[in-house]
Amino acid sequence: MIFCSSVVKMTEVTRQLLGGVQEEMHISSLNENGLEQINEDETLFSAFADLGKAARFVESHSQAERERYVSEMESLKYKAEHLESENSQLQKLFQEENSTNDNIRMEVTRLTSENLVIPQLKQQVSELQMQKGELETRLNAQGTKMKEKMDAISTELNSTLNEELDKRRWLERQKADYEREKEELERRIEDMEEENKQLKKQHQTESEAKIRMRQEASRLIAENMDFEEQLDLKDRMIRKLQKQIKALRASEIANQIPAAAVPKEYLGMLEYKRDDESKLIQNIILDLKPRGVVVSMIPGLVAHILFMCIRHADYLSDDGKLKSLMNAIVGGIKQVVTDHREDFEMLSFWLANTYHLINSLKQYSGEEEFLKHNTPRQNKNCLQHFDLSEHRQIFSDLAIRIYHQFITVIEKNLIPMIVPGMLEHESLQGISSMKPTGFRKRSSSTYEDTEAYTISSILQQLSYFHSTMSQHGTDPELIKQVVKQQFFLVGASTLNNILLRKDMCSCRKGMQIRCNISYLEEWLKEKDLQHSNAMDTMEPLSQVAWLLQVNKSTDEDAKEISTKCTELNAVQIIKILNSYTPIDDFEKRVSPSFVRKVQSLLQGRGGSTQLMLDAQYHFQVTFPFSPSPQALELVQVPSSLKLGFLTKI
Repeated sequence: MIFCSSVVKMTEVTRQLLGGVQEEMHISSLNENGLEQINEDETLFSAFADLGKAARFVESHSQAERERYVSEMESLKYKAEHLESENSQLQKLFQEENSTNDNIRMEVTRLTSENLVIPQLKQQVSELQMQKGELETRLNAQGTKMKEKMDAISTELNSTLNEELDKRRWLERQKADYEREKEELERRIEDMEEENKQLKKQHQTESEAKIRMRQEASRLIAENMDFEEQLDLKDRMIRKLQKQIKALRASEIANQIPAAAVPKEYLGMLEYKRDDESKLIQNIILDLKPRGVVVSMIPGLVAHILFMCIRHADYLSDDGKLKSLMNAIVGGIKQVVTDHREDFEMLSFWLANTYHLINSLKQYSGEEEFLKHNTPRQNKNCLQHFDLSEHRQIFSDLAIRIYHQFITVIEKNLIPMIVPGMLEHESLQGISSMKPTGFRKRSSSTYEDTEAYTISSILQQLSYFHSTMSQHGTDPELIKQVVKQQFFLVGASTLNNILLRKDMCSCRKGMQIRCNISYLEEWLKEKDLQHSNAMDTMEPLSQVAWLLQVNKSTDEDAKEISTKCTELNAVQIIKILNSYTPIDDFEKRVSPSFVRKVQSLLQGRGGSTQLMLDAQYHFQVTFPFSPSPQALELVQVPSSLKLGFLTKI
């Protein structure tokens, strides 16, 4: 029993030494061998021998385990060192992370404190956004206003530039006219100097002749005294004989039977000698004064007398006499209109007679188109030998020259009255006290001198022109052309002045212009000239008057303006709208936006872009054929014309 317990204890010790599978293997082998030895009654020493083997095995195994453990310890030591280095790095990282966390914690704290301010900031942001919106609205409004102002300024600058260009062109035309007048005056001065030299020579000869005449006069006075005594004796004898003759005639008439008078038939011609041609031209053209003879003369009498002389040269088939007379007539008329280039009555008289002479040359030319208006007697008086169509053209050119000179004189007399009469004189009651705000009364001496002119002054001047032309026998169709030119001058000059003066652009001024136009229209009706197309030339001015009176605020107003102002171009309409000046508080200024609306509607309109009208423009004159009912054979030559050397045939 003791042995078995010993064996069991050794087995346990062996198991503790070996451990695991090998331990079990050794124990099992030990148990089998021990049991066999125990069973076979072996001794305890063999067991110890086995135990020694097991101890040696365990020792070798322990040595191997120690070596393995040492190597593992070295590897673990290396790992521990590596882990320590990593741990130190991790500690550094941990410290850095802690510092970062501290920073984050501080930032979070700061942000938390700032988050408390965010509602206030949001409120401030909303307020700033509202202010931004208001500022943007103001900026847009200011931008719109600035754009409107820039557009208005641009439009005004363009209109001002156009005005300056028109003024420059007008000044250039005036300069050209002045140059022509200067040349004409220089030529006339030279002619007058030449005439002065000739007059000096004549004066010397006349002084010598006067001395001789005084001597001759003293001799003749002595002879006249003798002749007067003889004449007294003869006068007494003549009176005595005249009494005797009267007594004899009374008795003779009582005894005679009255015989029927045989009327003499005339051919409608005037005979003159070739030497009397210069006298004819001098008396009937150069020395003739229209005012002195016009009352007693039939219209175109001078033209009829000259044509009757032409007919006689044609009747004689005297080519030289006819050409000389025609050239003398043309030269005489040219001279008289040149010498009296500023005399309205003289120009009117010769315009009428030149026109009558052209008609006579047509009426009695024998051409078929002119014969159909003649009486049979007038057809017998036609020219027989010469074709004077070339001379008709010469007289037509001369008549055109006289007409333009005639119109120039009318313009010089009428222009000073137009602006004062049409614009400055207050023809409507109640307007004189209303003056546009911002304008002072003109103090120029030019305007002070013209304040007396009114619309009545213009009408009186027009009536004077018309009555003078009518007295001179001017053809009605030619009078219509003259009146049309006069009305164009009035309308163009008035319109140009409105475009240049802001104080003329108001509603009240438009009413005044409309009133004055109605006066002119009534004058045309009184003179039976309503079919002369004169009012057509006033249409631009009428539209300006309407434009000044019409409402100027809505889109409909802008469309109406662009539709009705057909005689005004876009530049003129915009200029008037920009220049419009209210005369009182009841009127409103024209807004720039309205001006832009009108301007956009007028963009597609063609035509002229000139601001000013050419007031010096002259319509083309025509001389329509107008046959005269006057029978040439019934024409009487007044003795006041001093043409006693002409013989009626």
